[in-house]
Amino acid sequence: MPVQTEHRFNVKEYYRMAETAVFRPGARMELLNGRIIDMSPTGPFHSGLVKRLNRIYTQLSQGRWQASVQDPLRLDDHSEPEPDFMLLKPSPDDYTSRHPQPEEVLLLVEVSDSTLGYDREEKIPAYGRAGIGEVWIVNLTDASIEIYRDPYFTGYGSKTVLRAGDQVAPQAFPDAIVAVAELLKR
Repeated sequence: MPVQTEHRFNVKEYYRMAETAVFRPGARMELLNGRIIDMSPTGPFHSGLVKRLNRIYTQLSQGRWQASVQDPLRLDDHSEPEPDFMLLKPSPDDYTSRHPQPEEVLLLVEVSDSTLGYDREEKIPAYGRAGIGEVWIVNLTDASIEIYRDPYFTGYGSKTVLRAGDQVAPQAFPDAIVAVAELLKR
């Protein structure tokens, strides 16, 4: 009896499918662990919060990082997700010659409502395996920020949950403090 196997796509195949119009125009998707994932539409609060993160952290930057909004991140040959927001090490060419890689990520943020389970169960382990030092899930359902640090091969060794009344700052920039209530306000 034949054994069924799953085909894992690599980044090269993923781009080739896009070039040959396998995907419908304007389709929102990402490649994670060799699987092509359709991305959920974003509601106004989700997209507004991403814009807020961009505005706040661009103002705080002072040239120390580059902000990236919903851009690809090359984790490995089988994963190129598009996180909602990242703080990246500055690049002289602004990442025009290639997508950022895990060692260039200072902070990665996923804004989650309907995607909360997927972000926790699929993306967090992938980011940990890739060695991304700090990931936040802005949990719109519970009005909290989940902070993941200390990456290892199955995820993260440390998880902290912050709520309104708390303050948050990227581990790489402890002076870039933002009130959780300010980030989550409607």
